[in-house]
Amino acid sequence: MIDGALPYLRCPVCGGPLARGDERALRCSRGHSFDIARQGYVNLTAGRSPHPGDSADMVADRETFLTEGHYDFIAQALAATVRADDGLVVDAGTGTGRYLAHVLDALPELPGLGLDVSKPALRRAARAHPRAAAALADLWRPLPLADASASVVLNVFAPRNGPEFRRILRPDGRLLVVTPARDHLAELVDAYGLVKVDPDKADRVADALGEGWAVVSVQSVSRTLRLSEAETRTLIGMTPSARHVPPHVAGPHEVTAAVDVTSYRAA
Repeated sequence: MIDGALPYLRCPVCGGPLARGDERALRCSRGHSFDIARQGYVNLTAGRSPHPGDSADMVADRETFLTEGHYDFIAQALAATVRADDGLVVDAGTGTGRYLAHVLDALPELPGLGLDVSKPALRRAARAHPRAAAALADLWRPLPLADASASVVLNVFAPRNGPEFRRILRPDGRLLVVTPARDHLAELVDAYGLVKVDPDKADRVADALGEGWAVVSVQSVSRTLRLSEAETRTLIGMTPSARHVPPHVAGPHEVTAAVDVTSYRAA
């Protein structure tokens, strides 16, 4: 629901607080208005986004794969790491909202907000959890949130805007970043030529975040997934290699899923 996140939202045009104009829009005091889609998410872009994000097919594959529980170990690692007493839980690049929903279950008093540029993803994220709002926003631009409004920022396989994450994070808040480990999906990379994990991924993440961050903890978690042919195709379809899914995918597969969960604080 939008209302839980509303006190923290800001107009992407003038930066002023937002309030409900009616059931289908949010407005600021200067009259800037932002539509709420019938699926429940609000468009907080100040103009056309330069890219549409994940396609409807990619989002459908992601929803199917995550609902089957294959990546629940990632959601559980996030929920076990997060600590917060107040403020908003922001999922930057929320996708279908599944990771945000798990974290909100671990923080039963806090509201959540999923940000994404993909409308097909936001249609699902808007109903992922009773306390989760969803907004269309470009992560590369200033985020439509007040300074020091977030107690937790989640960033799972998504772009990282370090300066904006730092601005919206409370002084005692945490940024949780999930990145693929070197052997993530290695069997599929070898078998089908998928995009490989950059061996310098950790350095690239640090560069993307910029200065002013200190690592609190790093947790490496992994699972061996036993996937049918259909599940393998669905997994490939939700990755950056989605446009290159081979016509014939063998199965079943044993696949390594391995990620690093890094907790940061503002230094």
